Order: sequence, then structure tokens, then C-alpha cells
Amino acid sequence: MHELTGFQRDLLYLVAGLEKPHGLGIKRELEQYYGESITQGRLYPNLDALVEDGYIKKGEKDRRTNFYELTASGRQAILDRRAWENDTFGQLFE
Repeated sequence: MHELTGFQRDLLYLVAGLEKPHGLGIKRELEQYYGESITQGRLYPNLDALVEDGYIKKGEKDRRTNFYELTASGRQAILDRRAWENDTFGQLFE
């Protein structure tokens, strides 16, 4: 996961936390979190990169709407990242 941008990590965490979210739902969640507009030109290429890297998979809800879902590799990447965060920063919160 170290090769991902912060935006891509946020996307991965968001997909992990939602039940088969679609692109516009992800966009709304990110806009709420960031407090600014997220363009489709930023969102979809980054989602596609996560699909290509095997962290998430893309499925089709209907002819116009895709959904995204965490893969086993994506789940493991998040678990590894959380372990690193706990090892690195855990003592700050004890």
C-alpha cells in the first residue's frame, strides 16, 4: 500500500467501509470528508488504478452504474497498514 497516494488510500478505506458503493456515492462521501468538490476526472482514474492493482474490484449494478468492492488483497493491505500505524504511533495514544 506504500505506493498509493493519500487520495487512493482514502478511496480504499472508504470502499472497505461501505457496502458495494457506487462511484457517485464514493464521490459524495469524499466531498463531505474533504470539504471540497471532487471531480470525476480525479475520482475514476484513481478507482481504476486501485482495480488494476488488485485492491478493489469493479462490478456492474446496472448498465450505467458500477459498484466497487474490497478484494482480499485490499483487505490485507489495510490490515498491514493498520498494524504499521499501531506500531509506529501506538505509544502516542497510550
